[in-house]
Amino acid sequence: MARRIAAGAAYGGGGIGLAGAATVGLLLAEVQLARRRVGIGTPVRVPNAEGLYGGALPASAGPPLRLVMLGDSTAAGQGVHRAGQTPGALLASGLAAVAERPVELRSVAVPGARSDDLDRQVGVVLADPVRVPDVCVIMIGANDVTHRMPATRSVRHLAGAVRRLRTAGAEVVVGTCPDLGTIEPVRQPLRWLARRTSRQLAAAQTIGVVEQGGRTVSLGDLLGPEFARNPREMFGPDNYHPSADGYATAAMAVLPSVCAALGLWPADEERPDTSRREGFLPVARAAAEAADEAGTEVAAAMPAGPRGPWALLKRRRRRRVSETEPQTSAQPS
Repeated sequence: MARRIAAGAAYGGGGIGLAGAATVGLLLAEVQLARRRVGIGTPVRVPNAEGLYGGALPASAGPPLRLVMLGDSTAAGQGVHRAGQTPGALLASGLAAVAERPVELRSVAVPGARSDDLDRQVGVVLADPVRVPDVCVIMIGANDVTHRMPATRSVRHLAGAVRRLRTAGAEVVVGTCPDLGTIEPVRQPLRWLARRTSRQLAAAQTIGVVEQGGRTVSLGDLLGPEFARNPREMFGPDNYHPSADGYATAAMAVLPSVCAALGLWPADEERPDTSRREGFLPVARAAAEAADEAGTEVAAAMPAGPRGPWALLKRRRRRRVSETEPQTSAQPS
């Protein structure tokens, strides 16, 4: 299904329906019930985390790396109260520590955004050709599912955004669609359908992104069993957006891929580890495996063969926040 969605996105295909007509009435009723319970308590204001991180590092460290966040409320950090709790701030702090260079963080992510807003966001990012980012992190997809955007259209917009950023010279890491079936107020059978739809979109996003030269990290259930075991701690008061702990978990899963994209990860970590079931796979198979295991990275690996493009599937070890926290304080604007 993911391969069909990605092919439809690439060649102009239409939407692919995932639910039978007999279930529509029940599902719509479940959606209305979930909407009454989700979103209550969400902070209206999103903290502004833009600024320089690791600014107290020695001048010899080199010019700041440019990191830009694009996407929806997850990329923006909606649901927390302090700038330092947002995924952008956490990624910038971690990247500054690993690179031992300051990191300039910018965000054009918008709460409520869908994939069709990425064209505008990328236009803002690339408006100044002299300041092309070193790396862009995109988190998108949840609103596409909840607003029933055709998956082919969703992937088409995302792939187009990645292509423009890569052509401009920026590395791109995409956090794929989270598993909306983990949201507590969502009941069966909507929970099952939300999980199935989310994972199909995530796998299709991976195919589209890798084929454009980017790499993906599967966010799945917003990164690992912690969310299933501790939803009260990992979700915020609105039962939808991550809490500060949730964003930290997500950011630390994405950070290794950001560092690897910039050539900053240890060389021994770049070799596939067969004991962790890593290796080179056809991109569609790698995408399907990544969608089933949160925190898995997929990146382009070699030219296309008889079975299509190939990819490298990595299950990177995550660093704790304390291991990546820079020695100097951040200076968000």
